[in-house]
Amino acid sequence: MKNFMTILTSLTVVAVLLGAAVTAQAKSKSPKSLLRNPGIWGAFALKEGKGKACYMAGQPNDSKPTGVKRGPIWVLITHRPYKKIKGEVGVYVGYPIKPGSNVTINVDGKTFKLYTVDDTAWVENPKIEARLVKAMRAGKKMVIRGTSKRSTKTTDRYSLKGFTRALKAINRACKVK
Repeated sequence: MKNFMTILTSLTVVAVLLGAAVTAQAKSKSPKSLLRNPGIWGAFALKEGKGKACYMAGQPNDSKPTGVKRGPIWVLITHRPYKKIKGEVGVYVGYPIKPGSNVTINVDGKTFKLYTVDDTAWVENPKIEARLVKAMRAGKKMVIRGTSKRSTKTTDRYSLKGFTRALKAINRACKVK
């Protein structure tokens, strides 16, 4: 019974947070593109809560295996200066991730391990996150690997062409160095 109450309480908290997030997003303006010709990596800014958020987004050039049902696949780099968040890396893999598994990002031979929540992967430590973003700025290609709840192994390949340009745009827009 205690376990059930813990689960019920957790679900209630998640429902309230999701409702607040949807309401906040509905009230905010649409994101403004910061690049005239975004290419592979787009850069955006929007008013969010008590401040401004700036983010860049990229999608893979290639995803394997083909023919597997997946939702949207994205890598986002986000600044929220009003929350003192700089260079937050989020990977949306498009499927529920196998519990207990990690997602890895390999940038030109340098591998980074991310922790997972549902269909998203995050870097646990801000110092490692900064090293990952630095590697992405200097890199040419990035490979992200994960395992779905159904044990399907996926590989997403990204070009990093235009990454630095998009990063500079969000840095300028949110006044981040």
